[in-house]
Amino acid sequence: MSIPADKATKQPMGATRIIVAACVGNALEWYDIAVYSFFAVYIAKAFFTNADPAVSLVLTLGTFGVSFLIRPLGALVLGSFADRAGRKPALTLSLGLMVVGTLLICIMPPYATIGVLAPIGILIARLIQGFAAGGEFGSSTALMVEHLPGRRGFAASWQFASQAMSSLLAALIGTGLTTLMSSEDLYSWGFRIPFIVGLLVGPVGIYIRRHVPEPAESAAVISSRVAGRPVRTVFARQKLLVLLVIGVLAVTTCLNYMITYIPTYAIKTLHLPDSSGFIATIVAGVVLLIVAPIAGHYSDRIGQLTIMLPAAGLILVFIYPMFAWMVAWPVLAVLLVVLFFMALFKGAYYGPMAAIMASIFPPETRATGMALGYNVGVTIFGGFTPLVATWLINTTGNDMAPSFWVIFAAVVSTVSLIGIWKKLGAR
Repeated sequence: MSIPADKATKQPMGATRIIVAACVGNALEWYDIAVYSFFAVYIAKAFFTNADPAVSLVLTLGTFGVSFLIRPLGALVLGSFADRAGRKPALTLSLGLMVVGTLLICIMPPYATIGVLAPIGILIARLIQGFAAGGEFGSSTALMVEHLPGRRGFAASWQFASQAMSSLLAALIGTGLTTLMSSEDLYSWGFRIPFIVGLLVGPVGIYIRRHVPEPAESAAVISSRVAGRPVRTVFARQKLLVLLVIGVLAVTTCLNYMITYIPTYAIKTLHLPDSSGFIATIVAGVVLLIVAPIAGHYSDRIGQLTIMLPAAGLILVFIYPMFAWMVAWPVLAVLLVVLFFMALFKGAYYGPMAAIMASIFPPETRATGMALGYNVGVTIFGGFTPLVATWLINTTGNDMAPSFWVIFAAVVSTVSLIGIWKKLGAR
């Protein structure tokens, strides 16, 4: 069940350089997301001080989620800019904004020093990052599939492999810090180190992106486009396509943010040592890094839906037993096995996903349509997943309750994939 790639002019630039240029911003975005989620307990203490630690954590995760509300706006503004002015300038702008947001988190004084200005400052930083990330996925995916139309499944899979790299790096740093540093130092200043590491990536990424040529496919239609047309076209004629993108994204983004929530879940719910969740997340990062490109490669041969539908079904069936097993046996070995299979199912699903999302939009609205659908989906099923997971546990008293949210997302994605299959007439 494959979706045919659009025809495009081949570019002389090497595939590796194209993929690196496209994925560097995506990697920084997901690195910052992973670090914020992994170190939520420490961020809560530093910037959201409250007499009740549980309230501080909820406020921290709430700020994490609220920042995703601005992503659809960033998708419209930066995605439209990419469709009108080109992929390259839009990607350079989005990465620059991400660097600004990360810098604010690095230098923000704690609550004990500036009071309520601390959480406000963190919120502003996250909003800047969210706006920048809004236009990142659509523009960078369009850049890859338009430069490499014959290998779009493999090329686009690196969008998600780069997420795995970022989560892996964040988990390695988290493991090292929680193992080597005292708890007092971590709460005081050590949690800032991962953000400083992320900040160093920005200038390198901006340099790389400035030296990437515009894809011939998008360059050919830019000059004939009227300002604002991509947004009007998407809302007037392609609303169903946007809804399908949101639905397809649901299960993988939900599971991804559930994985990044595991370090907090391991500490607060399973009562494991601080390093346990990070170690398990390292395993997940390695699996995702390996499986996603393999799944993307084979999707170019046998079709994206052929791989994605079974993967969605496996997530739907096994997610509740996985949580039940972690709760029944709260030890590191079980956590490692569960994260391994979560990552395996997720990698198989999202390796081919970007290619299928890019294929359903024409070049003139590809960045806008993908960015809008992706970021609305991430806002609903991703950004609020840690908060929903915490709320479900507190409300139901059931430590397995976070799995209910993943099950719902898996149903939504399965229905959406079937909808794409029928709409496009793929067999």
